[in-house]
Amino acid sequence: MGTELKVLGACPLDCPDGCSWVVTVKDGKAVKLRGNPDHPYTRGALCTKVNRWLEHAEAPDRILHPMRRVGAKGEGRFERISWDEALDEIATRLGRVVEEHGGEAIWPYWGTGTLGFIQGLGGTPGRRFFNTLGASGHAPNICSWAGSEGLRQAMGSSAGMDPEDLAHAKLIILWGSNPLTSGHHVWKFIQEARQAGAHLVAIDPVRTRSAQQADEHLAPLPGTDGALALALLHVVVGLGAQDEDFLAQHTLGWEEFRDRIAEFPPDRAAEITGIPAESIVALGERIARTRPTAIRATMGLQRNAGGGMTLRTIAGIPGVTGDWALRGGGVSYSTSEHVKLDQAAVFRDDLRPGPVRTLSMSRLGEGLLERDDPPVKALFVIAANPVGSTPHQNKVREGLAREDLFTVVLEQFPTDTVDYADIVLPATMQHEHKDLNAGYGHLYLAWNEPAVEPAGECLSGTETFRRLAHRMGLTEPSLYDSDEEIAEQLLSSGHPWLDGITLDRLRKEGFVRFNVPEPFLPYAEEFPTPSGRLEFRSQRAAGGGHPVLPTYVAPVEVADPERARRYPLALVSGASHTFLNTIFGNNAELRRRSGGPAVQLHPDDAAARGLATGDRARIVNERGSFEVTVEVTDRLRPGVAGTTKGHWAKFGGGANANAVVDERDTDLGGGPVFHDTRVEVEPLA
Repeated sequence: MGTELKVLGACPLDCPDGCSWVVTVKDGKAVKLRGNPDHPYTRGALCTKVNRWLEHAEAPDRILHPMRRVGAKGEGRFERISWDEALDEIATRLGRVVEEHGGEAIWPYWGTGTLGFIQGLGGTPGRRFFNTLGASGHAPNICSWAGSEGLRQAMGSSAGMDPEDLAHAKLIILWGSNPLTSGHHVWKFIQEARQAGAHLVAIDPVRTRSAQQADEHLAPLPGTDGALALALLHVVVGLGAQDEDFLAQHTLGWEEFRDRIAEFPPDRAAEITGIPAESIVALGERIARTRPTAIRATMGLQRNAGGGMTLRTIAGIPGVTGDWALRGGGVSYSTSEHVKLDQAAVFRDDLRPGPVRTLSMSRLGEGLLERDDPPVKALFVIAANPVGSTPHQNKVREGLAREDLFTVVLEQFPTDTVDYADIVLPATMQHEHKDLNAGYGHLYLAWNEPAVEPAGECLSGTETFRRLAHRMGLTEPSLYDSDEEIAEQLLSSGHPWLDGITLDRLRKEGFVRFNVPEPFLPYAEEFPTPSGRLEFRSQRAAGGGHPVLPTYVAPVEVADPERARRYPLALVSGASHTFLNTIFGNNAELRRRSGGPAVQLHPDDAAARGLATGDRARIVNERGSFEVTVEVTDRLRPGVAGTTKGHWAKFGGGANANAVVDERDTDLGGGPVFHDTRVEVEPLA
């Protein structure tokens, strides 16, 4: 009989749940993967995507060896080479770029393919290496930066309530959040609250899987949620339901903000959002009389021109009602800033020879085609698929096609971005390397122990850069730190929430909850703002040249009447139930389940275009187009076209939803505007 081991690890993907998992290994082969039943958040379950992880790791298209391009950029034709050949070529080319153009001509482009603090975005493997070369900085702004900055302006932090405390809420508002598709483990806490009598409301332009389960659904025009938030407060204040004690003791600028709220009566918000005024009043009244109220507002909500201000305004709702002081009350956006690891010790930005520019992840096309201070001459893509995930897809392709751009991609599968690489390096998957993980939807830290040896010639990100540093003759000692040494550095921040959490303990137990108080009410007494209060009048905002008070910032394209005449439909490209961003987009079974790229249209919009369910159509604007299958449904409001992200362009006619999205920033944080896009849907001949 062979030996069988149970190896504890954690899912690294861009999802709030950060699941703890158990890999069963028999005779050196991973034969089973399941959620860790002992983890209070995971409770033994994984999602429909990650359930296929081990199958995915053994897929025939897995990249197992270094490769060099032999065809034109974009063709995806490569020859196998050795690691020595790959490292020699990369070292030579990077050295030449530094000599001829300076270190800033190198762009290390990290993505969210893995969020680990050693191998993923949390630790950005290779950052020390690129800092030593003086490479450009990279702003990984593609996910949550607008909302995070909005929350910081109000609260001093983007980290809110403990999502587990949703179980204690009496009213739960899912605001631009679809947890049954994007982080389903929080649903059990929502169910606990509902079993105790809680009311569930979904606010979303689309009646998603989660919205279909709610007691109530409001469908605003995309990007108008800020006006709705102010109108709901208008109702609360009109009823005299504000918590005067909390406002007096724990907020700054209430009287001024109260005047701003008065500018947004329900009738005005109804005109802006398209939600009937009586529905706004009814929800406002429910908020006024229900304590505690919890708002689950996540990343899709802030991907428009006013996304940062929207989250800043929403953070004020529990400030007016006093819910920040109550267990089960407040806003749940992300828990990332509750994670007190010493990331600066891992990043080592002090290794830079001098100040460097920072390039925006979501403006890759601009960076490759328009920056000349100096021009980007080398692009190193790590855990990212920008051709599939970044705005203005055609512009990105044009930039990546530059013959004078040296592109290296660390990858597991032949993505649309890999097709443009000069050198491809094979990357390990989570069950093949060490990592430290924390979800951004709970308060647990996990150690990921490798369960099996890496497939083929795959290397972890940290080992890849250790070898590359050696090949380039770099002598900085920290470039050669082991994964365990990096983990120890992360755990040595000295923050009390990490007391007693050691690497040895994590390796034995698999996961540990941070040492936060029980119950965890982070803002019941004080906020980490300059004033120590929730700041309606924000000193941080004023210092950055932003409006001092929360207000409504309209979407740029969605609210433009001239553009609406040309492109009558507002496009929302939400998360897919079968892919995670573009991860798993090549998995045959998950592609089958997805049904391929589709567009949901309200019956009125479909009839106006002569479209019926099953028809083929093209979604188009002046930036590009992509092909879809039509689904006619009343699950979304008139004037909105719904699709999903994550489809690989090469499997869908050469383009996906990002072909029509502009390369433009949100109001705060420099985030992308995926949901501030106008299009037309045309029948395919």
